[in-house]
Amino acid sequence: MAEPEEIAGRTTRAGARTVRAAADAGAQAVGAGAEAARAATEAGTRMMGEFTRMLSEMKLPAMPDVQSLMAAHRRNLETLSAANRVALEGAQAVARRHMEIMQQTMAELSETVQAVADADGPQAKAAKQAELLKRAYEHAIANMRELSDLIQRANGEALEVLNHRFLEAMDEMKALMQKAGQTRG
Repeated sequence: MAEPEEIAGRTTRAGARTVRAAADAGAQAVGAGAEAARAATEAGTRMMGEFTRMLSEMKLPAMPDVQSLMAAHRRNLETLSAANRVALEGAQAVARRHMEIMQQTMAELSETVQAVADADGPQAKAAKQAELLKRAYEHAIANMRELSDLIQRANGEALEVLNHRFLEAMDEMKALMQKAGQTRG
């Protein structure tokens, strides 16, 4: 049997070897980490240099005249306001016509009730109701078409205002870019 001092000595020596091995492994890990950090730094530096080179080779357009841009933006807002005005006027026309149609329908309804009440016999009343129902349906379809046409016309006018300004704006931007390119070159 081994003596306790001998066991303690072996354990101490084994522990020391383990500590040395761990320290060596730690040093290698730190070295590997430092190497990885150095490599990452070099790669980042290369990438940044490449990015800088690519940016310097790009031909970015010159900044156009700011006053002209602001004037174009003002015209865009004025056009949007005009288109909204046209759309609002169209909506008001539709609302007015809808009110007129409702008043007309109420007047016709009174006449219809009176006509059905004046009819003699149940068959005559049924025939009169069918005739009046057909006429009311035809009026409703005609009124819906009229309102639909009013809405389409108002939307078309508003869209025409916007389309006209859009085409103008594209021509203005083209001219500004050409002007900026000429002053740069």
